[in-house]
Amino acid sequence: SMDLEDGDTLVFLGDSITHQCLYTQYVEDFFYTRFPGKRIRFHNADVGGAKAWDALERFDRDVAAYKPKYVTILLGMNDGRYQPFDAAIFETYHQDMIQVVDLIKACGAVPVLMTPTMFDARAARLGTRKHQPGKLEFYNSVLAYYGTWLREVAVSNGYGFVDMYGPLNNLTLAERKTDPEFTMIRDSVHPGAAGQIVMAFSIIEDMGLRKPLSNIRILHGEKGQVIARAAGGKVSDLKLTESGLEFSWMANGLPWVLPDEAQLGVDLLHLGHKASREALEIHVLPPGQYELTIDGESIGTFASSALARHIELQSQSKTPQYRQALQVALLNKERNAGPVRNLRGQWSNFQRFARARAQLKQNPANAQFAKQVEILKSKIDGMDEQVQQFERQAREIEDKIFEINQPMPHRYVLKRIADATSD
Repeated sequence: SMDLEDGDTLVFLGDSITHQCLYTQYVEDFFYTRFPGKRIRFHNADVGGAKAWDALERFDRDVAAYKPKYVTILLGMNDGRYQPFDAAIFETYHQDMIQVVDLIKACGAVPVLMTPTMFDARAARLGTRKHQPGKLEFYNSVLAYYGTWLREVAVSNGYGFVDMYGPLNNLTLAERKTDPEFTMIRDSVHPGAAGQIVMAFSIIEDMGLRKPLSNIRILHGEKGQVIARAAGGKVSDLKLTESGLEFSWMANGLPWVLPDEAQLGVDLLHLGHKASREALEIHVLPPGQYELTIDGESIGTFASSALARHIELQSQSKTPQYRQALQVALLNKERNAGPVRNLRGQWSNFQRFARARAQLKQNPANAQFAKQVEILKSKIDGMDEQVQQFERQAREIEDKIFEINQPMPHRYVLKRIADATSD
């Protein structure tokens, strides 16, 4: 399991699928809302088109310099070169990945190996782009092979492991029973927001972080008095009233709320119930219908029998907790779409330079390669200052996130609706 404390750093190392700044953003949202008392540092170390070799080229400044506690690795989609299995291509990936893992261990971090995501051959067939037949038939199997090898490495060495491939494949196949054209990967390679929340959930699940957010139970004690038993926060000032019940609730965290574009994935996963359950269970009310208000705002009307079974509030968009968590998610979306993406643009330039430099090293007499290296080198001059500037901008937005993600006390009131005689 992943044990991150205040001040620790988690680095996401990857290619264009990580460069989308989506699954990483959603994992950050989880930590910002579930653990608001911990200032965990996140660094996205991705570049579109990257192979494991590219990660090695930028490792010292883009990974080791952040002194990470954990480094998740999502590489392999480009390494397999979009063709049927080839032993020499796999051997290159195998050697480079072993080096990546060794460097992670050498900088004192725990490697978290993640399987490459699926290649959606059906989505590719439905698209207009021409593909090599062998790619459509075999490439998803190639990625499954790469992922199975990674699992062996992780299990044999005690590293972290996340299955990104299985959940995407399984959910896609399940949905295709009713919608044959369903996909979360429209271009066959890059999961959209729905697929990326599936990926984020896989990290939360496989790293042992999934559990309910909170549970409030109001019941009669041994002497008939009304008592509260709660997990994930504290109930205070509990009292029965002529028309129902009221109490104050101070939670330890906020629900895991995602931006609108991820809602399809949230629904497919039943994400709120699985990873962010806010349960309210009340056994002390006479039969009838009750209106729940939080801080004076009506949340809904519920039967006493439903309240006794328990209701779940994490997806109720009217609650102040939900609105607060959505603010966090939208600020973090701004952080990722702005300074984080800009920072990764700097590393995209570096990747082009590093590849050209490697070509020149193999062909030192090639004047065209030499010229290209000079042009690309000029594009990364002053890069470190740019990187630091974007890091500062990202931190400034994160400071705002930690100003608005702190849980606050809320007053819950359940009031019986007049003339409601049945339950």
